[in-house]
Amino acid sequence: MERFHDADLSGSEFEHVRLVGAQLRRVDLTGARFQTVDLTGAAFRDVDFSGAQLRGVLVREADVSGEILSLTVNGVDVVPLVEAELDRRDPERPTLLRPTDPAGFREAWAINERRWAGTVERARLLPAEALHESVDGEWSFIETLRHLAFATDSWVSRAIQGDPSPWHPLELPWDEMPDTPGVPRDRAARPSLDEALALRHDGMARVGRLLEGLTDESLAAQTTPVDGPGWPEPRSYPVRECLLTVLNEEYHHRLFAERDLSVLEAGDSGT
Repeated sequence: MERFHDADLSGSEFEHVRLVGAQLRRVDLTGARFQTVDLTGAAFRDVDFSGAQLRGVLVREADVSGEILSLTVNGVDVVPLVEAELDRRDPERPTLLRPTDPAGFREAWAINERRWAGTVERARLLPAEALHESVDGEWSFIETLRHLAFATDSWVSRAIQGDPSPWHPLELPWDEMPDTPGVPRDRAARPSLDEALALRHDGMARVGRLLEGLTDESLAAQTTPVDGPGWPEPRSYPVRECLLTVLNEEYHHRLFAERDLSVLEAGDSGT
């Protein structure tokens, strides 16, 4: 397979070109036009479709998931419909994802802790090695725990509490994050479940203590920018948005973990 690495092909025109099985990573297609293109069976991961226009398309048995803020299908904004259906399926979802005051954030965190406790107990029933298995190219269960520890330290310890470099060496940023001095990224590490949970429990306890003292004033405040490289970037953020980010990470990654645990329990991880 011919490989183009760090190549600038802006303005190029491809016509009657076969790219079956091609792999595109970190490719900028801003403003590109696709006409009479066959994307049957194509997989898109971590792709930004903001402002994309799909006209005259055939969509059959497609599966879309991600942060979908607005999506118009045949003239109808379907996002409110999807959100309403997701809330109907999980009546605690609005509490978990959309708290509005300190008491609401504390309630959301209590529900989150309860749900994750059940997910961890489910994971303990699997062989230890299975918790390091990737399902369909996604993070393993233990990698998910490591990433959530990173998210907590990033948005709580760093952004809100002002520690410029709070991360443990086992914590794991998202794969597409550029390498950053001081930010760990050890994908080869294979900590045990209990080692990963030690990170998780430490971070979850930190969130719990923060929420216990949360007031209307502190929730409405802005963070003080930290010094030094890392994530999030060193600028001021609304405290409310930082906490909502943590809740969003917790909610969705638990769903991903539950989905993948079902596959592992069935003995077919696809790896």
